[in-house]
Amino acid sequence: MNENQIAQLALERLTERTGLTGRWKPLAHEIDGRLDLHFDNGEERFYTEVKKELRHHQVNQLLDMAKENKPFVVIAEKIFPALKEIFRKHKVGYLDTAGNIFINTPDHYVWIDGHKNIEEKKQPGNRAFTKTGLKTVFYLLWKEDAINLPYRTLAEATGVALGNIKNVMEGLKETGFILPLNNKKVALQNKKELLERWITGYREILKPALFIGAYKFWNKEKVRDWETLHINMGESLWGGEPAGALLTGYLQPEKLTLYTNEYRKLMKDWILIPQDDMEEGDIFFFNQFWKNDQPGQENIVPPLLVYADLMITDDPRCIETANIVYKRYLKDEFERN
Repeated sequence: MNENQIAQLALERLTERTGLTGRWKPLAHEIDGRLDLHFDNGEERFYTEVKKELRHHQVNQLLDMAKENKPFVVIAEKIFPALKEIFRKHKVGYLDTAGNIFINTPDHYVWIDGHKNIEEKKQPGNRAFTKTGLKTVFYLLWKEDAINLPYRTLAEATGVALGNIKNVMEGLKETGFILPLNNKKVALQNKKELLERWITGYREILKPALFIGAYKFWNKEKVRDWETLHINMGESLWGGEPAGALLTGYLQPEKLTLYTNEYRKLMKDWILIPQDDMEEGDIFFFNQFWKNDQPGQENIVPPLLVYADLMITDDPRCIETANIVYKRYLKDEFERN
């Protein structure tokens, strides 16, 4: 479902469950839309952000939006109980497609919970968001013109089997992310929504599969002096906090993320001690899953991946840096009309 369909379904279920009525209107600005709810003592207007799959890494950004756009309501297909609790704590409204709602303003207080979504047939297109599909989608989001490359070229660029490329493209078509332009050309559409969906899949499916290990430095000063560490260009690339620091000059890294093809060599050169407890690690190694062909930023992963790495930390200082990366490097591409 797109944003309009999610909002309309949520309103329909709300009316069915409570008798409360309203209308939702999309807006052509940074906020997704406007929600007018009809109460016995009059109408109240809310700014809204609509999400298909609301995840924890999006919450801080939504809370910031709520501060700037009052009163504010998050609309989503499903909102997990832990996220609802966060919104209620901050007096931020929410509405889901099961008809559950929370509103806390000077004029109205509504809290209805416990309703379940009606089970629907599983949506097609999941092959675009499997581990293999997520690698391909990353490349399509990263390289603007890649969507029109021959499947064989895409397979070579992503390291994904040719047959899987076709399945991924079909999945993107079925979920509404590919727009035909003519008989030969297509374009990605709803790119910001696709980016958010990719980040969710990256966090839950792809990144855990790429994880090599967590390590501590024998010399603890290495964490502070991480920029002096030698890495082979193309073989190792900084991601996460160090990449965010290099791109923005804003963040002092506390945890180091490195995408590498030479972890055994680095373990020896840097005298690293493997850690069973992730929380104890200073540096975290992940396998590269793309070809490094980006001139000018030879020791940093693509900004798209930096943004994702920082957003999924749930760390406010990292998320703030992620938003800087987004505004500088991604916003024009993903919010282009």
